[in-house]
Amino acid sequence: MRLAVLKERRAGETRVAATPETARKLMDLGLGVVVETGAGAGSGLTDAAYREAGAEIVPDAAAALAGAKVVLKVRAPLGTGEGEVDELALIPRGALLIGTLEAVANPRRAQAYAELGIEACSMELLPRITRAQSMDVLSSQANLAGYRAVIEGAAAFDKGFPMLMTAAGTIPAANVFIMGAGVAGLQAIATARRLGGRVSATDVRPAAKEEIKSLGAAFVGYEDEESRAAQTAGGYAKQLSPEFYARQAEVIAAAVAKADVVVCTALVQGRRAPTLLTAAMVESMRPGSVVVDIAADAGGNCALTKPGEAIVTEGGVKILGHTNWPGRIPAAASALYARNLLTFLSTFWDREAKAPKLPQEDEIVRGVTLTRGGAVVHPQLATAAAA
Repeated sequence: MRLAVLKERRAGETRVAATPETARKLMDLGLGVVVETGAGAGSGLTDAAYREAGAEIVPDAAAALAGAKVVLKVRAPLGTGEGEVDELALIPRGALLIGTLEAVANPRRAQAYAELGIEACSMELLPRITRAQSMDVLSSQANLAGYRAVIEGAAAFDKGFPMLMTAAGTIPAANVFIMGAGVAGLQAIATARRLGGRVSATDVRPAAKEEIKSLGAAFVGYEDEESRAAQTAGGYAKQLSPEFYARQAEVIAAAVAKADVVVCTALVQGRRAPTLLTAAMVESMRPGSVVVDIAADAGGNCALTKPGEAIVTEGGVKILGHTNWPGRIPAAASALYARNLLTFLSTFWDREAKAPKLPQEDEIVRGVTLTRGGAVVHPQLATAAAA
């Protein structure tokens, strides 16, 4: 069975869906791994490294996809008019496509996969259960995004992070405020603490308070009955009422005004990121302060964020609105993402048939499957597709 690994063509994407390490293990399952030339270049992985692992290197997407039964991607394949190569049209009918396909936010993608007979699995929809942790692409990538955000925030801040005592005087520790204490936020807290910052954090989910405190940060937040039910069964933050966010904003405004670096990490799956940092809050920050907005891909938590850009406000506050934060640490991000996909395939692999076996009664399979047998089957999309 032929498995294709493509070069990522979406703007700013530096990651790759398989590394030489995982390619070798995929071949151990009985797969023939074919890698498009240059696929790993953005992550520092050469064609020679893949070839040494036993993979076949081919010159373009068409050659990689010819006869492929499994296709691994980081981002959704390009469709008609999205780029120079129509990757979607090249995927053979009946092939299994695995990646972060972002179909909930772009439901037409699922319909296109169904019409082309592609069996699509969107890994960001993986249920957050214990058995699925080693396949959880959102967690692996968010962890690295939280780390990278603090590193870049520290680089942009024009003073030191730790308290520095010198013969010439003392420089105080940076006040770092983390907005959102999911995987990215908790890693941001830990990284900022390791760098010597004085760290506080906020999150609407009830379980977050103890997690924040366990990492040595101070908790800042407004708590009421709504906030006590602010988490889905899958562990994601719920979208809350405008009234709650208004009260939350009042509580955190004072923390923001004192902060040297604010890291925004709050996301709601499949929806625009909530605006937690208002223009007025940014204006209250001192010149030279830094806002790092990990949620820029979903519009941003900061009202002044310009996705894809780093700007300086009239008040002298730097706002880092880079998109694809995991892609800013590509070697590590690719390594973890590739292992997530390897674990998924290995878990649902029929060793006798040497083919993937995806039982729809399985909670994990049901959670990630977008299309099957030419139809959109995911419950979040099937109703819309039928209409």
